[in-house]
Amino acid sequence: MMAPADDSLPTNEERPKSITLKDVARLAGLSPITVSRALHNPKLVKPDTIARVKEAAAAMGYIPNMLAGSLTTKRSQLIAAIVPQLSNSMFAETVQGLNDELSAHGYQLLLSVSNYSHQKEEDLLTAILSRQPDGIVLTGIHHHPGVRKKLLATGVPVVEAWDLTPSPIDIAIGFSQERVGEKVAQYLLNKGYKRFASICARDERANRRRLALEAELQQHGVVPVATHMATPPTVMNLGREGLRAILAEGHAPDVVVCSSDVLAQGALIEAQAQGIAVPETLGIMGFGDFDFAAYTHPPISSVHVDKRAIGVQAARALIAKIEGRAPVGNVVDVGFQLVERATTHTVG
Repeated sequence: MMAPADDSLPTNEERPKSITLKDVARLAGLSPITVSRALHNPKLVKPDTIARVKEAAAAMGYIPNMLAGSLTTKRSQLIAAIVPQLSNSMFAETVQGLNDELSAHGYQLLLSVSNYSHQKEEDLLTAILSRQPDGIVLTGIHHHPGVRKKLLATGVPVVEAWDLTPSPIDIAIGFSQERVGEKVAQYLLNKGYKRFASICARDERANRRRLALEAELQQHGVVPVATHMATPPTVMNLGREGLRAILAEGHAPDVVVCSSDVLAQGALIEAQAQGIAVPETLGIMGFGDFDFAAYTHPPISSVHVDKRAIGVQAARALIAKIEGRAPVGNVVDVGFQLVERATTHTVG
């Protein structure tokens, strides 16, 4: 049975017609062409005129038709980004930096989440490209085969973030995952650790860091004792489960390398729950240098990446290409830094 009509709601006949640009122009006391320029090409209009137009538009609840403006500028003022997840600050800080820089230059960000699925990334990209964005930001350099083909066919500027490759689709801004793994291995070997275990997310970039760590360890005659793989999104409890599983299998590592600080925090809590002293009996190494890492007890050793800077530089590179200027380069290495805290110490 249908619910009775609410007489307080307007019928279709009673609802006002949509506000047009001409209505805004009439209220502002300006010509429609001036209002159009103020909304779609403000560089051609005086600041006080722009203020009058915005005030009139706000008063009437008018929403500009950006598609109409793009017919003359050939720009949508829309930048799309696809990230694997937003459940922790790893990618959230990059998105914030990207959004802030784009907004400062008059661009809007359309954000989508792939949940680490290459197929979903391609499906999202297909839908996004139909909206004719001015630029695209992807996470990582490994994609479904159709992604590269579609992007090359459209010619839209693209930034692949959080990774490096000598042959990006267009521009790569990030850091070497392999170099992170090597440096972490060297740091922990120099500390005297000999029995390594790892808790690693089932994520292509995290896995490359793990493989690089293992390769570096093997160069020094050290073979990891155990690896536990965690299915993203990586939440703290997966770190607890990972360390619990490693110990239950009879392994006795003296250090556990985690693919994120979230997993490292979980491992730290599990170690404390089992009465294992950190770092005296077990060292723990994270990745990402999340805000909380410096405030756990003890604080977590990690790898710092300027996550916000990746987003800011991605925005600047796209804007440069869109506006016909040469970006800083097609491969930008933002680097990383090892951050030593109390969950690792010199052994012996």
